[in-house]
Amino acid sequence: MRIIFMGSAEFACPSLELLLSSGKDEVVAVVTQPDRPKGRSLAVSPCPAKAYLGARTIPVMTPERINTPESLAMLQSFKPDLLVVIAYGQLLKPAILAIPPLGCINVHGSLLPKYRGAAPIQWAVANGDPVSGVTTMFMDVGMDTGDMILKRELPIDPGDTGGSYHDKLARVGAVLLGETLERVRTGRPPRTPQDHAAATLAPKLKKTDGKLDWSLPAQVLHNRVRGFNPWPGSYCEMPGTPGKFIKVLATRVEPCDKVSGRGCPGAVLDAAGDGLLIQTGNEALRLLEVQPEGKKPMSGAAFLSGYFRIRFE
Repeated sequence: MRIIFMGSAEFACPSLELLLSSGKDEVVAVVTQPDRPKGRSLAVSPCPAKAYLGARTIPVMTPERINTPESLAMLQSFKPDLLVVIAYGQLLKPAILAIPPLGCINVHGSLLPKYRGAAPIQWAVANGDPVSGVTTMFMDVGMDTGDMILKRELPIDPGDTGGSYHDKLARVGAVLLGETLERVRTGRPPRTPQDHAAATLAPKLKKTDGKLDWSLPAQVLHNRVRGFNPWPGSYCEMPGTPGKFIKVLATRVEPCDKVSGRGCPGAVLDAAGDGLLIQTGNEALRLLEVQPEGKKPMSGAAFLSGYFRIRFE
C-alpha cells in the first residue's frame, strides 16, 4: 500500500519505524508539524517524528495548516491508498479524509471511547486507572470518534509515570498498527462503532494543571504527580518561603498517625527522613524527589539537608 504518515510527537516514532522497516508498504510522504523554537535557547528544532527520519529521502511536508487547498493538493499528488495518523496535532477535515480509498487510520493512546483528546496517557495515570491501552480506528470528522478496529490493554504499574507509560504504549501502538494494517491488506478490517454515551475526555494539559492543591486527598495528589511527570510537572510553594516554588517529582502516601498531630492541608508534619511530609485533605504525602528553582532534581532527604530549614515545636 502507498501510505502517507502524519505524526509529530514522540508517541508516533515507533509506529513510523515499523512502517519504514517492515518492507510491506511504501511510505510515500511524511507530514509533521513545522519546526519550532525549543528549550531555553529557543533554537528552532524539528518535531520528534521529523527528527527520526534523519537523512532518509522521503518527502516531508510541514504545513502550518493542513486543511488549506495547497496542502490538500499536495497530499492528493502522492496518490495514497491509506493515511496513518498518530499524534499529529491537527484535526483533518472531510476533504483530506476522503483522499485515500482505504481510509485514514489513527493510533490512539487509550481504550476508546475513554479518554478522547490530546492527553489520554497522562490523564489515565493521573486518575489512578489500573489499566489503559491503545485503540486503532478509522478516522471521521470528530475528535477520536471514529469506528474502532483493534484494541490492546496494558496494565498501569504503580510505579509508572506519564512518561514511562507513554513509552510503553508507544511500543504497543506500533505492534497494534502492524496487526491493523494486516487486516486492511486482507480487505476485512473490523469496524466497531463507539458508544458515544460512554465517552470521556482527556483535554490538553496546561502548566497550571500541575499545581498541587493540598486540600485534595493524598492518593489523588500522588497519582497526579505520577501522571504529570514529565509534563506539565507538579509543583507547590516551598513551605515557609512564599513565592518560591519546588517541582515535585515523586511522592509516597502515608497515614497521618505516623507523626504526632494533624495540620491544615499544606502544613508540614515532618521534616526528617526521606523528605517533607505534607498534610493533605485526608492523609499525608511524603515528597521523595523534588527540584528547587534553579537546581537539579534531588532526593527529598538531600533537599532537607541542603536546602530546607524549618523549626518544629
